[in-house]
Amino acid sequence: MQKIMTVTLNPAVDKTYTAQTLIAGQVNRMRTVTKIAGGKGVNVTKILRQYGYEVAATGFLGGYSGRFIEEELTKRGAQCRFVHVAGETRSNMNILADDGYVTEILEPGPAITRREKEDFFVQYGGLLAECGLVILSGSVARGLDDDIYAGLILRAKEAGVPVWLDSSGEGLRAGLRAKPQLIKPNWKEMEYVMGHRIADRDSLIEAGRFLRGQGIGRVIVSMGHRGLLSVTGEGVLYANARGISPVNTVGCGDSVVASYAMSYLEGETEEEALRRACAVSAANATTEESASIPMETAAELMNRIVVEKAEGR
Repeated sequence: MQKIMTVTLNPAVDKTYTAQTLIAGQVNRMRTVTKIAGGKGVNVTKILRQYGYEVAATGFLGGYSGRFIEEELTKRGAQCRFVHVAGETRSNMNILADDGYVTEILEPGPAITRREKEDFFVQYGGLLAECGLVILSGSVARGLDDDIYAGLILRAKEAGVPVWLDSSGEGLRAGLRAKPQLIKPNWKEMEYVMGHRIADRDSLIEAGRFLRGQGIGRVIVSMGHRGLLSVTGEGVLYANARGISPVNTVGCGDSVVASYAMSYLEGETEEEALRRACAVSAANATTEESASIPMETAAELMNRIVVEKAEGR
């Protein structure tokens, strides 16, 4: 089986709190707290390892938080090939209130030095010779140029390795110019890329087709509780997992990316890939811990999710 490389330029220790409610400007006492290895690419790694796929994880880690993440991934059987930096890996807070609101507080993370960046490029080049798929996920760490994803995409293409991008902001916009084979923006990220508000699903499909016309192979759009859209050269497909009770939606987009990687390696059709991704993502939302898939729930959802054609206007 081909090895998958995950790249997380700005990992995090994710701390999940539960509380009755969260009120700005007041003292808020948390009921429980859990700590897990996080960051979008780290989440993808964890899910792929849960399903038994071989993964080499790279990026930047530093300090106590970085050691915690590396130990957690090593326990899961991932090959950790991170560059160790002088700064401290960030921590993020995810507060789940009983009223259904989820609040995320995200730290900026360490600033990467020129030498650390050069060490990463060496590591990345070596891993390209070992892996059959590259997944670039998450925000760009301080000290790195916004176009770093574009450079990594071009380098993977030169090596003949498919490369996927799941990011936001200028990292995503710059990365698109290098034409990755797959992107997975959410609705807001699509609006950022397009530079205008997207009012409805038909407009979202139109935007996906525009990006396809710019050379992006697959545009997979996560729409939260409204489901998933797939825009490819074969057409537009839509899927939604109805009837679930979300507990924590953090990591749902990463679940989509990880699931699509599994489908890619298994040679599944686009309809099969979208159904699986929708099921895995929805299953992730039913548990408090992000990127820890209840596999029986995912399997049950996959049996009842209907994939529809959605051609738009």
